[in-house]
Amino acid sequence: MDQAKSSEPLDRARQLAAALTAAADEIERTRRIPEPLLSQLHEARLFRMLLQRELGGDEVHPCDFLLTMEELARHDASVAWNIFVGNSTVLITPFIDVEAAREIFSDPRTVVAWGPPHGGTADAVDGGYRVSGRWEFASGCRQANWMGVHCRIKEANGSLRLNHLGKPTLRTLLFPIEQAELHDVWDTIGLRGTGSDSYSIDDLFVSEAYSGTRDDQTLRRKSGPLYAFPQQQLYAVGVAGAALGIARAMLSAFAELAAEKTPRGLSRLADTATVQADFAKAEATLSAARAYLLQSLSEVYAGAGETGAITTPERLRVRLAATHLIHGAIEVADWVYKAAGVSAIFPGTPFERRFRDMHTLSQQIQSRGSHYEAAGQVLLGLPPKNYF
Repeated sequence: MDQAKSSEPLDRARQLAAALTAAADEIERTRRIPEPLLSQLHEARLFRMLLQRELGGDEVHPCDFLLTMEELARHDASVAWNIFVGNSTVLITPFIDVEAAREIFSDPRTVVAWGPPHGGTADAVDGGYRVSGRWEFASGCRQANWMGVHCRIKEANGSLRLNHLGKPTLRTLLFPIEQAELHDVWDTIGLRGTGSDSYSIDDLFVSEAYSGTRDDQTLRRKSGPLYAFPQQQLYAVGVAGAALGIARAMLSAFAELAAEKTPRGLSRLADTATVQADFAKAEATLSAARAYLLQSLSEVYAGAGETGAITTPERLRVRLAATHLIHGAIEVADWVYKAAGVSAIFPGTPFERRFRDMHTLSQQIQSRGSHYEAAGQVLLGLPPKNYF
């Protein structure tokens, strides 16, 4: 099958399994996605899963997105992370000028990268905005050709622009990567190949057409159930898919180890009752959490309208299911690492890098335990105190 023409992203990802595995050591060492793998990812259209069809994207179902993320992360978590972020950033396109969006994505290798909002402010000027500052954690910036920043907007009179809820609006400004300075600071224990570096801009003008806000769904010009999901919910799905793939790979590797390893003075691991029981529990934890998120995504997507956003209870459902899967995957990874004993502590084993990747993922905002609190508040009929 020609991977560039396949309509199924999961099939295309599976075809890259050998290439992902072969590049893993180089990705870890250089903290970059090397060629020819990067070109293969573009040819497989994996950066365009969530992009609108009229912009050259595939608009895949969220379930397909999750399953593709799982497959990629089974082989290399850093690549999976870059793919999920590259897909998440395209979700700004329904909120910007359509001609600007066409220009940005006219290049089939376009990747947009940005860091999370950190309180930056842009000045409203004639025709657009002027902005300076430094942003962190721009995953994927090393293969991006466009960057973005999220800013509050200061009007000419010094007041902050407010959104439809009466709160300071957060606007995203997009610009070619040449207008930013990248800072090589991403030297971490895990997910080293994400290239989540810092970047800065100085007195940059961004025209109105290359900006938009996701604060108000009534401003969305693109209809369809995929874009009824707020970006944060699909971010959570991406992180959950990466966590699932890492944990699944570790669990599979442990099954192979258990069939061969006989600790000194003990039975073969696979013949040990406690290992058997705990392995079964780990399998049930992953499979049940995966099924819960897939069912939630399927039902919410099926009920989503063409225009408005999914409801607060639906957002809650996706967030809760994604959080449950992320935490279940972390739990399984921890059990595997411990149960594998010294076989897990050396570089080059099927466990050590994945353990580091999982515990780097666990520090990301999508993985925080407070999402359970927000979900519980809504389930108990209370307004959520935290954004979810």
